[in-house]
Amino acid sequence: MSSVVRSLNEHAGAGVPFSVEFNPPRDVAGEARLWRTVREFERMHPAFVSMTYGAGGSTKDRTVRITGALAQETTLLPVAHLTAVGHSVAELRSLIGSYADSGIRNVLILRGDPPGDPLGEWHRHPDGVEYAEELVRIVRDLGDFHVGVASFPQGHHRSPDLDHDTRHLAAKLRAGAEYSITQMFFDVEHYLRLRDRVIAMDPVEGAKPIIPELMPITSLRTVRRAEELCGRALPASVLERLTRAAGTGPEEDRAAVRAAGIEIATEIAQRLIDEGAPCLHFITLNFAKATSEVLTNLGYRARAAVA
Repeated sequence: MSSVVRSLNEHAGAGVPFSVEFNPPRDVAGEARLWRTVREFERMHPAFVSMTYGAGGSTKDRTVRITGALAQETTLLPVAHLTAVGHSVAELRSLIGSYADSGIRNVLILRGDPPGDPLGEWHRHPDGVEYAEELVRIVRDLGDFHVGVASFPQGHHRSPDLDHDTRHLAAKLRAGAEYSITQMFFDVEHYLRLRDRVIAMDPVEGAKPIIPELMPITSLRTVRRAEELCGRALPASVLERLTRAAGTGPEEDRAAVRAAGIEIATEIAQRLIDEGAPCLHFITLNFAKATSEVLTNLGYRARAAVA
């Protein structure tokens, strides 16, 4: 199976690659919708797709099963999320074995958020690991796995400052991670400064791909979800555009908010392309339409697979 970095290089000849993130569905209807979305994106040949992992392993079985199906039943390159929170080292090793048995060799390693309250106090499992760097080393020692990690354009909310945060990212990359995917953001300057900080701290590790994560906003409810996911308030300029589009009536103008959200995501994506981002990674919430519209605005089309 290919690696994410190799796939990025293979897709780069057709322009800046894109990738998408899926979530394990909650029920049969949700799974059917996910597979419709998967097939829609499959026609556009993303560089890779990732499958998230619920806090504390709450979606572990579904994540393993569906990511395995993506590896075995589609032409897509799947990346399985793996979080340290709530797991012993033995459980983590077993989970990696399950991924390997399903043909999955690409893993995105995250420290993970506490179940129930993503911003709450983080507690290490008595037999687990404290930091994602440790889990990177464990996975790399287990065999032929390709590993990515998380990065934070505005710094992780638990880091005391940006320098501390950058040191942790560089350590994860030195431990064997081949790339990072950022936390979602809405100000490209934060991404550019992250890239600058890593290069300044460690030029060798800074040369590894830092993949920006985006999410098209489609409603004010999605705004709240976006802020929850990234632990940061949206920039005032972005929130003002969305609020203005919503109008002053008793119900928000969903169509106008959605149009503004697609426009904002397109602008951010184009700026990232212009600034040399290695890939655009989209949070889809298991829907294809909004992301597809942004990609269409950028000139992406369904095309033949990379040879």
